Amino acid sequence: MMKQNDVNRVRNAVIRNTGKKVKVKVNRGRHKVDITEGIISETYPSIFLIKIQEGKDMPVRTLSYSYTDVLTKDVELILCS
Repeated sequence: MMKQNDVNRVRNAVIRNTGKKVKVKVNRGRHKVDITEGIISETYPSIFLIKIQEGKDMPVRTLSYSYTDVLTKDVELILCS
């Protein structure tokens, strides 16, 4: 069972790292995992946004995830150094 304190803890961790580069590992199910790198651009009460540019000539994409995605381990964020 998820508690509000757990969601707040994840939200605060994401807010502290806004503007930093992260590796995003997304579990799509059936042994499918997407791994990309991007920058945490904005945070909102229920979701956060990550901007990703896959190539030099490619447009910037914005992906959104919820804090509960992180809690349920559907999304894993790893800070890049």
